[in-house]
Amino acid sequence: MGNCAAPQITRNGGLAMTARHQNWLSSPPSTLMVIHMDGRLQEFAQTLKASHLLSQNPNCFLCSSESMFVDSMVPQVHEEEDLCFGQLYFLLPLSMSRVLLSLRELCMLAVKASVVLGSSSSLRRRKDGVL
Repeated sequence: MGNCAAPQITRNGGLAMTARHQNWLSSPPSTLMVIHMDGRLQEFAQTLKASHLLSQNPNCFLCSSESMFVDSMVPQVHEEEDLCFGQLYFLLPLSMSRVLLSLRELCMLAVKASVVLGSSSSLRRRKDGVL
């Protein structure tokens, strides 16, 4: 088996990033990242309010990866809130805002984040000339 680094589920059911992903997230501290439901990653180098993304995605809500826990409602980022650099956000369908987050759903989001961040990290290393 190969070496796999993926976001982990904590004992209390939260989504925690591995050291590899935390380093990647913090290495360009002047960006914030949003993962869409289709797996697309958007990075922003400027501060923006949640309302900017929400206006483009009216049937969705934003949540921080740090605020997601098994068997709890996913807290929505308020539309007037500034999104934070070095933070990973998920853009989720509104239907997910009214139900408890299952372990299965949290794991699926963790895998999605791992895939997106891993491929994005690989592209970044190639652009920088590091393999």
